[in-house]
Amino acid sequence: MTTWAWVAVVVVAVVALAAVGYFVLQQQKRRTHLRERFGPEYERIVAEHDNRREAEQELLSREQRHAELDIRPLTEESRDTYANRWTEVQERFVDAPGFAVTEADQLVTAVMAERGYPTENFEQRVSDLSVGHAATLDHYRTAHEISGRAARKEASTEDLRQAMVHYRALFEELLQETTRGR
Repeated sequence: MTTWAWVAVVVVAVVALAAVGYFVLQQQKRRTHLRERFGPEYERIVAEHDNRREAEQELLSREQRHAELDIRPLTEESRDTYANRWTEVQERFVDAPGFAVTEADQLVTAVMAERGYPTENFEQRVSDLSVGHAATLDHYRTAHEISGRAARKEASTEDLRQAMVHYRALFEELLQETTRGR
């Protein structure tokens, strides 16, 4: 082999290594971004999928869908109204805990709707919320699960109290968020 042939082989090998390195670096950046953005939701989605690439693609799709939504902050008047309604729901908990949990769920959904989140079904709400509210998503899931058990009369008063605490975590975050995408 001539010297030029060896130089060409080395150049091709260096370019190939650089391309692989670039590709790996981009994957690491994407993975870091998704982990930071989705927090515990990242690991949950990875565990649900056959491979990490599929899971990450789902999370990227969620980001894309979220970017297309018209998510907006509440006006100060709306925040005050919802905060007062939450206080009323908490006060009703003493006499009617099951009813109060149902109201809390409806109130969270109403805030989501006014903020611009679609509210058709629970799984889509969770998916949409995961982009900007990953830290409180487990609270929402737990509250929803308890609410379902309460509807079947399978939840204790302590369970219902926990549901209220979980709903409040997301409610307060939705209420106080004042900028798009945080």
